[in-house]
Amino acid sequence: MKETPLSNCERRFLLRAIEEKKRLDGRQTYDYRNIRISFGTDYGCCVVELGKTRVLGQVSCELVSPKLNRATEGILYLNLELSQMAAPAFEPGRQSDLLVKLNRLLERCLRNSKCIDTESLCVVAGEKVWQIRVDLHLLNHDGNIIDAASIAAIVALCHFRRPDVSVQGDEVTLYTPEERDPVPLSIHHMPICVSFAFFQQGMYLLVDPSEREERVMDGLLVIAMNKHREICTIQSSGGIMLLKDQVLRCSKIAGVKVAEITELIQKALENDQKVRKEGGKFGFAESIADQRITAFTMEKASVDTSDVEEKAEEIIAEAEPPSEVISKPVLWTPGTAQIGEGIENAWGEPEDSEKDDEDEGGSDEAVILDSVKMDTGIEISDSGSQDAPIVLSDSEEEELIILEPEPHKNPKKIRTQTPSGKQEKAPGKRPMKKRKKKRTAN
Repeated sequence: MKETPLSNCERRFLLRAIEEKKRLDGRQTYDYRNIRISFGTDYGCCVVELGKTRVLGQVSCELVSPKLNRATEGILYLNLELSQMAAPAFEPGRQSDLLVKLNRLLERCLRNSKCIDTESLCVVAGEKVWQIRVDLHLLNHDGNIIDAASIAAIVALCHFRRPDVSVQGDEVTLYTPEERDPVPLSIHHMPICVSFAFFQQGMYLLVDPSEREERVMDGLLVIAMNKHREICTIQSSGGIMLLKDQVLRCSKIAGVKVAEITELIQKALENDQKVRKEGGKFGFAESIADQRITAFTMEKASVDTSDVEEKAEEIIAEAEPPSEVISKPVLWTPGTAQIGEGIENAWGEPEDSEKDDEDEGGSDEAVILDSVKMDTGIEISDSGSQDAPIVLSDSEEEELIILEPEPHKNPKKIRTQTPSGKQEKAPGKRPMKKRKKKRTAN
């Protein structure tokens, strides 16, 4: 697991807050985060939320052959999974050191403490026993995974119901939930883990550390205990030396916290059983709090309409008279219009090359098409109005239009020439600047 290291500024800030007995979430030194337990539709499925740390627990069972050295005892199997959905630092499909340590601690807490009567899981000695499998999935990681996982495991085991069986000779009959009610597991006690984080070589102590507090801690002490104050397992990690008084102090705090958590678990189980008997709604969907941002109903408020006319006359009298100036459409270029005095439209403007030619030739000179004959024999004349349609050649070749001035007339003649033809020059005429246009034949 590769975590993003904290900067020196963040580390100093967290340690300074711990020295002043302040925590980022506002808790006191020995306070636990809020614990919420919700159950699924099926038996043995639950979600435990410890602050923002969430763990999903699911219990399943099957009939298997017993172990050779324990022919009359069932099997309890525990498995914890750390997926990337919980934190990006977790690598999928790889047994990290943290995962191995958590799984071993859960096995010592639940299986080695004999919290479940494994002999009651035997169906036929030496042949058939129940194998109980507890799968734990970390949904979100915000610190203290072991505490949330231990609570989820014991809650799922208490909530689980196995199918009922009957044995007649060598024949084993397995009944469905419709035929016979499922049977709960026989649980002796509820071991729960409580974590303690040490800072500054054991000078400062915190209960239920968060994810950021775990990054700066020097050592961790985990105590698994039941409500009878019986220590099931204890583990210290981090390489710090703890005094006997420190361990005793932590065990006393753990006894108080375990009693509170056990009472919370029992109340949650009783409420779920009561709802199922009454036929009410249950499951994860019912446990999600409704958070509405809109309302379909609103309170009706009475409106006084007795003096509406007087208020209207006062408003009209105080209002300014409307403006008499009415905006008119401004026609900037042919084919375009604009309301008001805005930015001038640039649609009908000539190109830069055309502007240069017009500046050199003079703006007062007009170009008139005067009886020009093309190679195809089609005549273009200027008789009639200037808006008369102009017929062009059907030739697909490019045409060159050359402007030549006449000696006695101001209007200019336009002579067209195809690229293949030769350009004829009139004697005694000085050509002006030529402008080429590219036309596409209709």
